[in-house]
Amino acid sequence: MEFTSFMDQALEEARAAAARGEVPVGAVLVGPDGAIVARAGNRTRELSDPSAHAEMLVIREACAATGSERLPDHDLYVTLEPCPMCAAVIGAARLRRLYYGASDPKSGGVAQGPRVFAHPQCHHVPEVYDGIAGAASEALLKEFFAARR
Repeated sequence: MEFTSFMDQALEEARAAAARGEVPVGAVLVGPDGAIVARAGNRTRELSDPSAHAEMLVIREACAATGSERLPDHDLYVTLEPCPMCAAVIGAARLRRLYYGASDPKSGGVAQGPRVFAHPQCHHVPEVYDGIAGAASEALLKEFFAARR
């Protein structure tokens, strides 16, 4: 089976989030057939919702579409290492794989900080692949924050 990355589409969502004044994080959820099921960028400010991270939005949309709280055989592509909240939801949704771009030393919850998937309370651990388009993801974040300082 040939690997196809959907990180370019996640980066498109991150750029759209930045254009809306949101922190530029984008996510794409891919179904078992290899098709994009949901795509989103951060919308915390727009929706006045601290949980409206890109990962949460695509998982919510896919769960609503499938009528299930679990998404086995689905893969998530996100431009930034998920925070602890998103990592917990990724585990609860039983996603098969997580691909992320930039590491997040300040707020990450996968390889940094609380390392949610390493806890015995985590009932499902997806396969995790980091650094996918990491340089592009990191550059987008740095440009966004540099423009605000």
